[in-house]
Amino acid sequence: MPSKKYTPQGHYVAPLEDTPIAPIDKLDESQKARSTWADAWDAMRRRPAFWISSVLIVLIVIIALFPGLFTQVPPNSNCLLANSNGGPQPGHPFGFTRQGCDVYSRLIHGTQASVTVGLMATIMVTVIGVVIGALAGFYGGILDSAVSRVGDIFFAIPTVLGAIVLMSVLPERTPVTVAVVLGIFAWPQIARIMRGAVLSARNSDYVTASVALGVERSKILLRHVVPNSIAPVIVIATVSLGTFIVAEATLSFLGIGLPPSVMSWGNDIGQARTSIRTSPQVLLYPAAALSITVLSFLMLGDVVRDALDPKARARR
Repeated sequence: MPSKKYTPQGHYVAPLEDTPIAPIDKLDESQKARSTWADAWDAMRRRPAFWISSVLIVLIVIIALFPGLFTQVPPNSNCLLANSNGGPQPGHPFGFTRQGCDVYSRLIHGTQASVTVGLMATIMVTVIGVVIGALAGFYGGILDSAVSRVGDIFFAIPTVLGAIVLMSVLPERTPVTVAVVLGIFAWPQIARIMRGAVLSARNSDYVTASVALGVERSKILLRHVVPNSIAPVIVIATVSLGTFIVAEATLSFLGIGLPPSVMSWGNDIGQARTSIRTSPQVLLYPAAALSITVLSFLMLGDVVRDALDPKARARR
């Protein structure tokens, strides 16, 4: 059979006048590009939980910084045994402890030690975890292997248990000491999360482009990788602050945290356990303050996590 000749077909291109650009195809250059943090802020401010937790946290911080604005009664002076486990009186709305001290005044002044320990421990853990995790994830090699093995060792030791052992041998117990001890055993969690985020970010296109342009690796890490990997760390740090406050209260309750001379919610809870049957309000108020504080940070952490997670925003 004779072979058929191939006849090329022409291509028709419509004139530009016949296919104008529709308004939907146009790029609005007047609008600025939105960042991840701007989208997160829009998502957070629409959540009632964000405003409730923020107001509570701000109030707690103000109480910790300026306790004199909320009570004029000295917490340790004017303790009369005649008022032992007494009920509310004018000027003493929460009653008295077993030693005859004002419960409300001790509750207000105890906020400072509890919040200070939680804040200092969170800052310490976050800084150490971010630095170690970022270096290990970005440079890899022997550094990554060493950090992973050391982190596994600390992961095998529960934070509270390790703090109990270490605090029992320390000669001095202060808020700084308690925060440092908690930070020693809690940094691997932040480091592991930061390492995983950096491992995902270092293979991104913007990192490849920076390397092709000859940018130093240290500058790539600081300017591009860390800012784009810090979001999950912020979420964990927010939740961890409440966890550290609970850890301090646990240590003080067991008698190996802050000394009795330092007012904290953990010390008040520990001293009130002997009076729980006759005067439960002595235990109720510091326990309620501790619960509200921890709940506030947990609520804020949940809102921040949902705002920084695109999948969570898509599900809502």
